[in-house]
This record gives sequence, C-alpha cells and structure tokens, in this order.
Amino acid sequence: MKKLIALTTMLFCCIAQAKPNFDDYVTELKQEALEKGFSQQVVDMAFADVKFHQRSVKADKNQPEFKLTLDRYLKSRLPDWKVKKAIKLYKENQQVLDDVAAKYGVQARFIVALWGNESNFGTYMGKFPVISALTTMAYEGRREAMFKKQLFAAIKILDEGHIDKDDFLGSWAGAMGQSQFMPTSFLAYAQDFDGDGKKNIWQNKADVFASIANYLKQVGWNNSQTWGRQVVIPEGFDLNLSGLNKSKMKSLLQWQELGVRRYDGSDLPVRDMQASLIMPDDEHGRIYLVYNNFHSLMNWNRSTYFGSAVGILADKIKAGI
Repeated sequence: MKKLIALTTMLFCCIAQAKPNFDDYVTELKQEALEKGFSQQVVDMAFADVKFHQRSVKADKNQPEFKLTLDRYLKSRLPDWKVKKAIKLYKENQQVLDDVAAKYGVQARFIVALWGNESNFGTYMGKFPVISALTTMAYEGRREAMFKKQLFAAIKILDEGHIDKDDFLGSWAGAMGQSQFMPTSFLAYAQDFDGDGKKNIWQNKADVFASIANYLKQVGWNNSQTWGRQVVIPEGFDLNLSGLNKSKMKSLLQWQELGVRRYDGSDLPVRDMQASLIMPDDEHGRIYLVYNNFHSLMNWNRSTYFGSAVGILADKIKAGI
C-alpha cells in the first residue's frame, strides 16, 4: 500500500511538473504565433498585459445544470419589455435593416431577433479582454486545441485592424460583439457593410446586422419561408417520428395525414414544405413543426430552446410592426 501511495504521489508530481506555469505557457503561445506568420509587433501587442482570468475558468465549470422547461426559458428570454424594445429598434433601424435584408436574403425580423437574444441588442457583450479569456481557457486545458484555434483567430482579427486592442472585449469564453461571434465565426462570416475597412461587430450596427444575415445566408437560410409553428398531435401519436434528424422530415401534407394540426386545431397550411416535428421538453410540453430555417438556426446554436426563442421573437416583431 505504501508503495502504491508513493507511486501515485510521484505520478501527480510529474503531471504537475509537466504543465508550465501561465507565464511560460504564454511564452510558448507567442512562439507558436510567430511560427504561424504573425509579426513580432502584432504578437507583442496581442499578448501585452495578458492575464489569467480565474473568473473564466469558474464560469466554464459552473454553468447552470438545473432543469429548465421551455416555458420558463421563454419567460426569462422574452419578457414584454424585450419584445417592445425589439419592435422599437426594428423601426428605428428599418432603413439599414431593409438594405441588409435585400442584400443577403434574410428577413430583417430574424436579424433583430438574433441580435436581441445574443446581446440584448448590443447592451451586453461581455467585459473580458478576448486575448486573456481565450489564453486562460486554452491554459486551463480541457479544450486546449479548440481555444488555441480561437486565440490565433483573435490575433488575426487584431492584425487585420477590425478593432482596437482596448475595445477587444467579449464573454468569458471569447464570444465577441453584438452578434457574439467566436473569432473563427468572425473570420468566416463578419461583414464590412458600410465599407469603412473594418468589420466592427462591437460598435457598428450596419456591420452587426450584415454579419448576422451573412451567417444565416451561408448556412442555407431561405427568406421565402419562416421558422416553424406550434402544433398539437393526436392521442397515440408515434413519438419516434419527432426529432431534428433530417431523415425524419416530412411534408406538411404528410404531417397533416398523421393527425398533426395547428395549435388552434385547424388544418396545417397547404404548402409544399418539409418540416421536422420537435418537442423541446417532451410530448407534454410545447410541440413545433419547424422548417429548414430552424435547422439553419441550429448551426448558430444547437439549443432548440434558443432557436424557439429567436423564432418566437421574430414572430412578435412581425406582429408589432
């Protein structure tokens, strides 16, 4: 037993010694950045004042695990004041929203709904320095490869001059700006809609709207369709037919024949569209038929709760304008 304890102690000591301290880890990251082609000036600028943020690690390890219901989630996500604010901001920004919608083929109400759900219309974007947050999460180690990829993408954003270092802030996990893009999503989808040479998703609403729209366009959004509708199912319905797997999609006519009806009990629309049947909680909670645009929202965030909140807010905007 004593030998086993001694061996275990030695093993933990070796593991502890194998992990560098934070400053040494930053030195390794800086060298790797140089090897990726970033200049010494950019690397020094990016990592200047980099700090370990214990709050990022704590936030990552203490994400809520309590059981929500969709109704409770929607109540917290879509209070009346937020719906009114969404309608007000839609009207105030209608010209640029219409221009963005026309260019990218994404209805403006969905752009505003995503804006509202991600950052409360730009009022909550996070206050963590992005480089420090991503360096911290990479050093923490559980998802090192993922966060290092995000870190080097963030350095590229600085190198391209889209945002000043002092304003380069985001969430504890590195999600940035009014659209809460991770750095790799920024590089893939962010847009300079006003042509000023910067893709500024922090302060420029035209760029924010265009970046959201471009993301949706690139993942298959269809502006001739909506996102879905709440429905009811008959007693004895085969619950195995539900789910987001695209192999389970059926036409509205097929769902009608299976007994699915609008929430008010009336027939489904007569339209040639494919839909998935989803039950975000279970058969006793809300049930939706969702279309391909909902699948596009799942690329943004895999949560059916989030996708439902975006769709419902978009519907409320439409009803209020």
